[in-house]
This record gives sequence, C-alpha cells and structure tokens, in this order.
Amino acid sequence: MKIDRRSFLSLGLGVAAGSVLSPLPWKLTDDLSIWTQTWPWTPVPKDGAVHYVHSVSTLCSGGCGIQVRKVDDRAIKIEGMEGYPGSDGKACNQCLAGIQKLYGPDHIQTPLKRVGNRGEGRFAPISWDEAMSMVAEQLKKLRTEGKSQTLGCVVEREYGTIPQLFKRFAKVYGSPNFMTMPSYLDGYEQIFKIMQGEEAIPGFDLENADYILSFGSGLVEGWGSAPRMFQANSLWKEKGVPVVQFEPRLSNTAAKATQWVPINPGAEAILALGLAHVIIKENLFHYDFVNRYSARFEAWEDGQGTEQKGFKDRVLDRYDPRYVSRVTGVPSSQIEKIAREFAKAESPIALCGRGAGHTPGAIFEFHAVHALNGLVGNINRKGGVWALPKPDYIAWPEPALDEVAKKGGDTPRVDGAGTETYPAASSLTHRLPAMINDAEESPIQVLLVHGANPCYCLPDTETVRAAFEKIPCIVSFASHMDETALMADLILPDHGHLEKYQDVPAPEGLSVPVIGLARPVVAPLYDTRHVGDTVIQLAKAMGGGMADSFPWKNYEECLRKTLGQHWKTMEEKGWFSPDFSGPDWNEAFETPTRNFVFIPERYGKDTEEAGVSPIEVEGDPITFPMVMIPFDHVRIAAGPVGNAPFVMKTIEDTLLRDKDIFVQVHPKTAGKAGLEEGVLAVLSTPKGSAKVRVHVYDGIQPGLVAVPRGLGRGSGDEFMADKGVNVNRLIGPVEDPVSGLNAAWGIRANLTIA
Repeated sequence: MKIDRRSFLSLGLGVAAGSVLSPLPWKLTDDLSIWTQTWPWTPVPKDGAVHYVHSVSTLCSGGCGIQVRKVDDRAIKIEGMEGYPGSDGKACNQCLAGIQKLYGPDHIQTPLKRVGNRGEGRFAPISWDEAMSMVAEQLKKLRTEGKSQTLGCVVEREYGTIPQLFKRFAKVYGSPNFMTMPSYLDGYEQIFKIMQGEEAIPGFDLENADYILSFGSGLVEGWGSAPRMFQANSLWKEKGVPVVQFEPRLSNTAAKATQWVPINPGAEAILALGLAHVIIKENLFHYDFVNRYSARFEAWEDGQGTEQKGFKDRVLDRYDPRYVSRVTGVPSSQIEKIAREFAKAESPIALCGRGAGHTPGAIFEFHAVHALNGLVGNINRKGGVWALPKPDYIAWPEPALDEVAKKGGDTPRVDGAGTETYPAASSLTHRLPAMINDAEESPIQVLLVHGANPCYCLPDTETVRAAFEKIPCIVSFASHMDETALMADLILPDHGHLEKYQDVPAPEGLSVPVIGLARPVVAPLYDTRHVGDTVIQLAKAMGGGMADSFPWKNYEECLRKTLGQHWKTMEEKGWFSPDFSGPDWNEAFETPTRNFVFIPERYGKDTEEAGVSPIEVEGDPITFPMVMIPFDHVRIAAGPVGNAPFVMKTIEDTLLRDKDIFVQVHPKTAGKAGLEEGVLAVLSTPKGSAKVRVHVYDGIQPGLVAVPRGLGRGSGDEFMADKGVNVNRLIGPVEDPVSGLNAAWGIRANLTIA
C-alpha cells in the first residue's frame, strides 16, 4: 500500500490521539527491546488478589482522573477513571505511564544534603531529624536578624491545600515572596481583573461552543486537560463545529482544525482586532450586551476629565483588514469571512495561550482576544468563556501575625508583582533571576521549592542557574531528581504521586469548578514524607505564632477538616463539584462601572502601541537572520516532570532520534542555508547554541526554526536525561511593560551546518 506525505501525516496525528485516548501504542514504536528488558523496577507482580483504587493524577496540569489496578500491594496498570470531569475514562500519556514514575530509578529515597558544588548532583543521605533541624535553624536565624522577607517559596500553581500551606507559611513567617510558575492563566487572571473586575480563573465551555477561534492555543498539544481536548475535538467533528487555528506552523491542532490560518508570529492581537473591526463596522456585535453591560465601547472620560476614544473608534480607525493583512499575512478577504462567521454563530468562543500554555504572552493579546468574546456577548454563557471563582473551599482561620511577620509582609515583593508598577499581577517568577543577579546580595536568602522546576522551565536557564548560585540556601521537596533539586542544598523528598492524599483543583480551562482527590494507592516505598506534613512540622518547630497558625496534627487531618462534609463523597466518588451558577450580566462584573470594560484605562494606549508581540530584542538580524519559536507536543512533557521511559519511545523520529533533537524549517529556509533533511546543524541564538538535526517541513513559515519543548533534561533516569536540548536554554524573556508578564514568543536565531 502506498502511503503519501499527507496520509503519513494523518497517521501520525491519529497515533498521537490514540496514545491519549487509549493504552499507549507500544507496538507502534521502533525499538521493541525497551519493552522486553528485565529492569529491577519493572512491575512484574506475583499472582495475587486484584483490586482497583480511584485517584487523581498530579503528574500533569490536566489532573486526569485515574483508576489504578493492583495485584496485592503492587500497582501494575493505570487507566482513566470513568465519569471524572474533564478526562472521563481517559488519561494522558504521562499519567498512563505513571507506574514508571512510582517504581523508576530516579525516585529520591531519603533526605539528602549537598556535599559537592551546586548542580554536580553530589548528595549524602541524612536523617529527617537532621534535615528538619537544619532548615528550622536557618529560618530562625533569618527571622532573628529581621530578614524574614528574604524567604521565597516557589510552587507550580497557587490552588489547593499544599500550595496554600506554603503561602500561609510565608505569610506568618513574614515574607510576601510566595511565587508560582508562569502560564497562560496569568494573562487571563489579569484580564479578568481589568476587564471584568473579578478575581477569577478562566473556564471555557468548549463542548457547547459552535464556532471556535484559537489564537495559537495547542488544543490537542496538552492545553488544559489533554483527554478532555481530544474528546472535545471528536465532538466538534461529529457536530460539524468550525475550529479555526491561527498559528505560524502546522501543529497537530492546526492539522485537526477545520481551517488552519498561517499567521506571522506575534501578530495574534492585531488579527483579533482586525476581526473586531469587521464585526463593529458591519454591526454584527451583540447589541444587548455591548449597549447595556459594557463600558468604554463608545467615547469616555478618563480620571482627568479628558475625553478618550472608545474601543469602537480605536478599532475602526486603526485595524482595517487591509492593514491587518499586511501585518499578519492573512488575506483581508479571509479576515472578513471569518469575522462574519464568528459573529453570526450562536455560541462562538475565542481563546489564546500559546501551545500548552506554559508561557503567558503579551497582555495586549489577551485583551484583544477577550474583547472578541465581549463583542459577541458570550461571557458567562453556554458555549462561552466563564469567569470561575478561585477555589474557596479552603476556609482556614486568618492567622495572627506577630510584629516580624507584619513588618516583613509589608515589604515589596522581589518579583514586583502587586506593586504600583504591576498592580494586577499576583506572581512574576520569571523576573526573579534578574532581580537576584542584579543585586549585590541575593534578596532571597532561603528558597523553598515544591512541585516546580524553575531551573528547567524558566527561560534563559543559564541566567536562572547563575541566580540560584547566589541563593545561600535552597530547599527542594522533589520526589524525583530534577534540575532544580540538583541545585538544592537540602532535599526533603515528598511522597510519590501514588503514595499520598492531596486535593486537586479543577483541570485548567474546565468550565465548572471541580475538586478531585488524589489517594494513596500504595504505601510509601522509601524514606519520604508528605510535603504537607513537612511544612506543618517546620511551622511547629519555629514555635510561637507560627506554630499556632498550623493547628493540625498532620496533613491528613488538615485535608479532612478542610474538605469537611465533602470528604466522604470524595473518598467514595473521587471528586466533588461545588455549587456554581454564573451570575447574570447585571451582577457579573465588579469593575467601577459594574460593566464589562472594553478599554481598561491603564491598559489602553501603552498596550496597544506595543503592536506585535516581541521577539527577544537581543541579536541583530544579520548575525541571526532567522527566528526560533518553541512548540509543544502532546507526547513530550514540558512541565516540571519529564517523560517516563515508555513515553520517550512514542516520540516520532522527526522530533527525536537517539539523543538528537530535530528542528523544523521550511524547504525554502533549508535551501537558502544549504541544509538537508536529517543533517547535523548548529542552532545559535544570543543566549547560546546547540547541535540539532534538521527536519524539512512544509508546515512552517519560511524564516522560522521551530524547536519542541520538554527535551534536554539534565536529570532523571538514563532514558530521559541529555536527550535533545532544552529550548529554555536558547530563549529569554521579554517583559511586557504593562503587565510584567513574559511576552516573548521567539528569539533571533541562525542555523548552520555543523
């Protein structure tokens, strides 16, 4: 049977979908030896009683509901949990291979103390008593010296009891420096504050939408809950829902969309406003919502009494489709057609957050895209965007703060979030390395890191490592050795993901609030300790008001009391969904005008003038004539936890072969640079260089070099470490001047034969 290029591409995309929605396709991989090796940690149980445990995985941001099959005390297989919101009987690659994370060789087995240089990986085992004593003594010393504000905490996400225990610890200790890792949720959080006046998280009712505009979101690349998005994609196909993907390369999402619209990178906001121009000019907007429940659509007066142009006039004056076409590369006729279709749909939705959403992007982009939802009145409506309340089931008593805590807590945050410069930001962790490196003495003296891997996931990793070198004491709570744990002075290992209780708030992007319960499937295998217990015990060791603020005997008691009446339901069912019904438009918005604000005063002119989102400004176009852009892939975990060995073997050989990563370039780009398929090349940027192989790919715009995220791990087991290159080593942040978020989508680059 002849298989042409298009058929092969379809087969590859089908395999990607199958690997999420069904057991991993081991027989489709190229190296069967990996499945037949008799590793000591391979789960080969003896005969015994078979039973199942329901849980929720913490390996991925999607929080897949899982069912774990056990033979006696040994976990042997993970499947999806039927009925779990979002995943509903399915699970992503990372979660399906979670048995390997439980029994794999990179599991940290006991508390460790660094005995070599930072990053060398030389540690010596120590007892829990010794480790806890060392941390407590260091923290007491700082507090006695009046330097409580120099404590920093970095976690992956803010929500749930474990992050909140860290946040509470920092508060009663006397530090404002509780930080989370960057994601597209940061952009939406700020947009909800400034356009709707709400402290909220985004929910997207994609299952009920009938027209979808995706501005670079990798809907089947791991955005939100991967199983949910694959099932939603099937539903869209079944119902004939148009899905339009704006993106500079043919990703899996673009290939599966009804329509892929190639766009110049960084021009998403301009395109969104071009669509808005057509909708406004042709009077296709939702009259009731715009006229009764919005503000600053028409001209308005600012705080000084000066009349300002409204959203309507700004868009009509500046974003004519002909101009937008020149900037974005999208034909004006196509802009007009898509705008009309979107506005005339019953439940259209527009969303953004590039790839799997690991980077925030420019606030101008979020503003422009969310304004489209306002124009069609699909806010808090079926098939639209919902402003979900932040999880509020954690109702702990407000702690009593002593004078040290009050004084330290009143100091400005190191990352600048929540200050006069960036008032809408709650965390700007990507700014932390520069703040440390620019200071004579590190403003962070003790750093606690849990569930996050900033030394791998933050851009410009060499700068991040240099900053971490200056921090006197780093404490990691990792259960598996990662790049940040390698930089730590002490590792107090958390239980593994199948060894503990933990509440898991709703998967990112789900349109209803859900709280899942991760349950211990097996007893802890090693001398590890639940991180919640560790934090509670550290607070008690500090004594005084800190001990009083953590009244629980242990984490399980804390969790049970926090969940209260829902505990029994969650033990039996696996989750609970808090009552939620979005308010009507006349009660939905908490802005000063009590309306949806099309032009927030502070985010108007400055943001708009930023225009196209920037590439990193370093590097001249002669030395670096190309532009490198990262991309996500559903089979490559780009977050704090890397792939399991089995998942590594599902990666196509056009992305990774042996230890070599492949970068994608257009045939014209390859020809101009004298590059051919598979040739070894050097990819260089102002941040560094790496050896790569070339994949000549029609589905990318000329002049671009696309690099997959999630490879180039510098730690972990032998099947994951040192394969490919970490794209964050080659790219740096660009600070959005209004929001403080990292707005960069790429960096200047060059690709030459090695």
